[in-house]
Amino acid sequence: MDEMYFTITGCNYYFGNRFMEKGMKVKLVKEPDNEYDKEAIQVKIKGLGKVGYVANSPYTVKGESMSAGRLYDRLGNKAKGKIEFVIGGGAICKIVDNGIE
Repeated sequence: MDEMYFTITGCNYYFGNRFMEKGMKVKLVKEPDNEYDKEAIQVKIKGLGKVGYVANSPYTVKGESMSAGRLYDRLGNKAKGKIEFVIGGGAICKIVDNGIE
């Protein structure tokens, strides 16, 4: 599996990102019934639930990370990631398990 990175966005609508730290594990869950974005991917943290979404806009995708649209077909319905960098309003994460066997 090639290295894939993504940006967590929308954190301010949930718990913010002040608690996030490098190395924290996150779970990705596709949300095909999302009324705003058919390629929406939720980001969850154990014990908290949804903390944001995988960024899917040129305004929210940071650096060389991939948008939800670019990741969507490369992931199973559930995948796992790890926080690499905490940034303003979100975090940059690496896919550690794409959920495809």
